[in-house]
Amino acid sequence: MTIEAGIRDALAVAFGHNTPRYKNFEDAASLDNGPVTMRMEPAFGRGGPIDYDARDAHEARQYLAEGKQRSIKILQGAIRALETDLGDLDDDSQGSGLGAPSPSMVTAARKVFIVHGHDEGVREAVARFLEKIGFEAVILHEKANQGRTVIEKVEAHSDVGFAVILLTPDDEGCVKGGTPAPRVRQNVLLELGYFIGKLGRPRVCTLKVGDPEIPSDWRGVIDESFDRGGGWRQTLSRELEAAGYEIDWNKVMRG
Repeated sequence: MTIEAGIRDALAVAFGHNTPRYKNFEDAASLDNGPVTMRMEPAFGRGGPIDYDARDAHEARQYLAEGKQRSIKILQGAIRALETDLGDLDDDSQGSGLGAPSPSMVTAARKVFIVHGHDEGVREAVARFLEKIGFEAVILHEKANQGRTVIEKVEAHSDVGFAVILLTPDDEGCVKGGTPAPRVRQNVLLELGYFIGKLGRPRVCTLKVGDPEIPSDWRGVIDESFDRGGGWRQTLSRELEAAGYEIDWNKVMRG
């Protein structure tokens, strides 16, 4: 992962992707001040047709150094904001017997929650692929119940940076008097809405198997296909990359 991608991931976990606070600090991921224009002059007799102005080279180095210092100052501001938040959280927990949570931000950024139905083959294929390319796959049924309801477990394990929703035709349904047709399980749709609300649509990818019935509110949203030929791996990787993750495409192509 590049430094820039690491900064973006950390900011997304700390403040939420594309939130106003995230946008306040997102310039920290730009480690320079933008393009540098350098003058080039003919240098006859010096062994070549082009020579760089030494003053320009010095100014360019100084310009880039200033950009890095600017990024450091922005990150220091983000750290101070987090320290203030943690201080407020600690104050709120005094006397309640509750301590401030301490999840690893870096770990959370590389965690992907998989929402699935009854198709275990599709679920396992996606989970193992994510692990191969450097992510931790979070599958709810693999986590201890500890007396919690399903939605409580979802909330407890939702400290992730991305979610993959598997739209598999596990149920059948229809309007009253209609013909039953394959459809996605209702719990999958509930969790789809939950993660769109929590992470934002750019950090949620839906992979559809076959042609299950989708609620009308979801029409117009692009569903990626889970094709048995394996093209879904490249599709999912592109979505992860678009969300700011560094992807090793050699690992992707090896599947």
